[in-house]
Amino acid sequence: MNIKKYLGKRIKELRKNKHYSQEQLAEKLEISQNALSYIETGENFFSAETLERLIKTLDIEPQELFTFSHLQPKENLIDEIIIMLKNNPDKIQEVYKITKALTL
Repeated sequence: MNIKKYLGKRIKELRKNKHYSQEQLAEKLEISQNALSYIETGENFFSAETLERLIKTLDIEPQELFTFSHLQPKENLIDEIIIMLKNNPDKIQEVYKITKALTL
């Protein structure tokens, strides 16, 4: 796992959820749009000050920023779901109903 890449993807996801463009978020964080782009692609990291502004601007709890297990490759997610279902066979029908409802 490359934490910088996952963190970058998570920041991009949270930015889009708040309907901010890269330019808008960069301005609020007091960094260049280019710097934000490098952060979102996992090519660069940010300072503690930028981290604080990011959490405040996105109105999130710090741990939300580091919740990115759902961003791993789809094949890994499928494998993980299969393992979870094998370990919890009593949940298969519930998961089926949820999945069916999501795909309609």
